[in-house]
Amino acid sequence: MNKKGIIIVIEDDLDDQFVLEEAFVELDFPNKRIYFPDGFAALDYLHAHHGSIFLILSDVNLPKLTGLELRVELKKNADIALKCVPYLYLTTSLNHAHVVEAYCDSVQGFFVKPADFEEIKELLETIVRYWTASASSRLHEECF
Repeated sequence: MNKKGIIIVIEDDLDDQFVLEEAFVELDFPNKRIYFPDGFAALDYLHAHHGSIFLILSDVNLPKLTGLELRVELKKNADIALKCVPYLYLTTSLNHAHVVEAYCDSVQGFFVKPADFEEIKELLETIVRYWTASASSRLHEECF
């Protein structure tokens, strides 16, 4: 993980993409953000991309390849799995089975998107600051 790397956001709802980007802009984090509408598009990018990625924020309910299925696919690929990139879910629905499945698959976080813009900003700020301060970000700077 490279704390100055790209933040990958996998979100099929264009309104949610817009709100998330507005929150990132207001927070003034230097990380470039790339948005993908489905799991396959993100998977294709991650297979081909050889640059630095800071973290992945993924919705659970995605068309074509769900966030949970994408996580499984990424873990199958040693080149991607060894890049030390935190994979977090950011979703609108809280489904107990999804939460259990996510944590059984060693996800690094599962968050429900708040409805309020200020709360979304606070959540994104907490996530980014946590992973920026994390020892794993210092230990694995050579990753990805």
